[in-house]
Amino acid sequence: MGNYLKQNNSQMPACGHTAGVQPPEPAASLKPITTSEFHALRDLVYQRFGINLTDQKQSLVTSRLQAMLQSQGFASFADYYRYLLEDRTNQGLDELINRISTNFSYFYRESTHFDFFTKLALPQLLKELRRKGSNDIRIWTAGCSTGEEPYMLIMLMMEVMGLEYGQWNAGCLATDISERVLSIAGEGVYPEDRVSRVPPPLRHKYFKPGGVGLVKVHERVREEITLRRFNLMNTEFPFKKPFHMIFCRNVMIYFDKPTRDALIRRFHQITEAGGYLFIGHSETISRDQGMYKYVMPACYQRL
Repeated sequence: MGNYLKQNNSQMPACGHTAGVQPPEPAASLKPITTSEFHALRDLVYQRFGINLTDQKQSLVTSRLQAMLQSQGFASFADYYRYLLEDRTNQGLDELINRISTNFSYFYRESTHFDFFTKLALPQLLKELRRKGSNDIRIWTAGCSTGEEPYMLIMLMMEVMGLEYGQWNAGCLATDISERVLSIAGEGVYPEDRVSRVPPPLRHKYFKPGGVGLVKVHERVREEITLRRFNLMNTEFPFKKPFHMIFCRNVMIYFDKPTRDALIRRFHQITEAGGYLFIGHSETISRDQGMYKYVMPACYQRL
């Protein structure tokens, strides 16, 4: 499994909370959110996470937060906002992003990318690395959610490389802003319907029973993933070397155009020449940005 991070880096901690400012005791009632309170929360989320919450999201944000706020004793959303600003550990912000972000995924999602990965991108990379005398494969899933994507990539690499897999410094870096989904990814246990699109031979080979209605990813696959919490809004990416492939799928749909453009520039800086960037099929990159060329829907190659 690859070692991706620069030494003494504080931007990518492993999962885990730090004790911080405590919210108040439970309150009897919570005042309805006002427009100004929503705008304050919206601006804070945008500044810290790049997520663009439009006015149409006010009711969604309210429904996802109000029970938590009342149980933790906040009398108003204004009190909650002040708590977020005063909490130096960012534990409150961690909980906020866990509540408002949508993290739904399944194995073999947008399968054309995985077909391209196994039939062209990975064989092409292996051939080039052999020519250079290198065994270092660097792949990053940015916004990995509950882990289905990076686990799928490891399974496919094991299939393509066969008995040679152990001779490569492979693995996959998987990051997300939400500690909750990273915890799920670390367990590697999923409802059976999440693996329904995985070809049966792969299901039998890389999963085992995980309980009633559940399956669990085999340890040999789980140990190939490096899970880290990471905010894509960091202005600098703390990686030792550029990546051969970056998967950032169905993440940028939450960002506005300036945020997307800035993120693409940061991705470009840490993509190997000729490396690939995969995004969601509902997302696009301008053809005239001069950093990546279009290969196929939602797949681009670094110029």
